[in-house]
Amino acid sequence: MRKIAAFLTYGSFAPFLFAVSAHAACDVQKPGSDLTGDEAQAVYDCLKEDLQAGYRQGPKRWVPEAYVLDYPGWTRVSAFPAAPGFHGGRFLVTYVNATGAGEYMKYKTENVQIPAGTLIAKETFAVDDDGKVNKGPLFLMEKVATGKSPKTDDWYYMMVAPNGVPQAVDVIAACSECHQGNYGEQGGLGYPVEDARVR
Repeated sequence: MRKIAAFLTYGSFAPFLFAVSAHAACDVQKPGSDLTGDEAQAVYDCLKEDLQAGYRQGPKRWVPEAYVLDYPGWTRVSAFPAAPGFHGGRFLVTYVNATGAGEYMKYKTENVQIPAGTLIAKETFAVDDDGKVNKGPLFLMEKVATGKSPKTDDWYYMMVAPNGVPQAVDVIAACSECHQGNYGEQGGLGYPVEDARVR
C-alpha cells in the first residue's frame, strides 16, 4: 500500500496554521504521518463535500469567485491526497484547469512552459498525531502574462479559509519565495509527490 512520508515542514505558513474542526466521523486511529494513500483518500472522501461547501461560502472579495466555484470540475492531478512537506504539513488535493493541465501533467523539472491562464487549486486538510482531522484552506495559483508580476515569476497566489473567507497573505514571503526557492527550475510548480501523480 502507498505510504505518506512525514511532512512536518511549516516554513512561511506558520502564521496561517489555523484549522477548522471537521466531523468526528472523519477522524482516524493513527497520526496523519502514518496514513497510507488509501487511508488519506478515505479521509478526503469523508470531508470533500463539506470542505468544498465551506470554500464556497460568503463573498470572495479579491479572489475571483469563479475560481472557487469551478475548480472541482478541473482536472484532478492527485491520485490521492499527498503532502510534499509544505503548506503547513497538510494533505493536498490538487486540481488544474484545462489551460494548464496538459503541460502540468508532464511533471517536467526543467524548461517548464506553463501557459498564461493556468489555474491551480489545492484543497487541504490536516490529521494530527491523535488522528483528529481538520479542514484546511484552499490555495489558488494563477499564471499571468509574462512581465505582469515579475516579483512572483508571473504567478498570482490566493488563499481562502475553510469558512470561505479570503485571506490576506504576504504572497512574496509566504508563497513566492517558497515556490521559486524550492521549485524555480520547474516553473514554480510544487507537484504532488511521485506516487500520487495522475498520469
